[in-house]
Amino acid sequence: MSRYQSFAEFWPHYLREHRKPATRALHYVGTTLVIAIAMFAIATANWLLLLALPVAGYFFAWTGHFGVEKNRPATFQYPLWSLMADFKMYGCWLSGKLGAELEKAGVAS
Repeated sequence: MSRYQSFAEFWPHYLREHRKPATRALHYVGTTLVIAIAMFAIATANWLLLLALPVAGYFFAWTGHFGVEKNRPATFQYPLWSLMADFKMYGCWLSGKLGAELEKAGVAS
């Protein structure tokens, strides 16, 4: 049985697993690349480019976890919620709301 019963319960855990700004920055690079590659693939109808999405996203995210944060990516245990949380964190960062979310989760921004 899952430790978290809902995404709302998982979200603070996700943020605590991304305490260091460098880890989050690497996630932003990966997420930005994923969005850019997806948009380019759609615009050019080059569907093979979609195969690069997991590589682009996970390379930077896992570099942050293994190299910076020194923890195990949540995606191994919670793949869908981790993907959702990554995009939520990205959106919060872009909108300037991440600081408040980190504070609520008990993470110093």
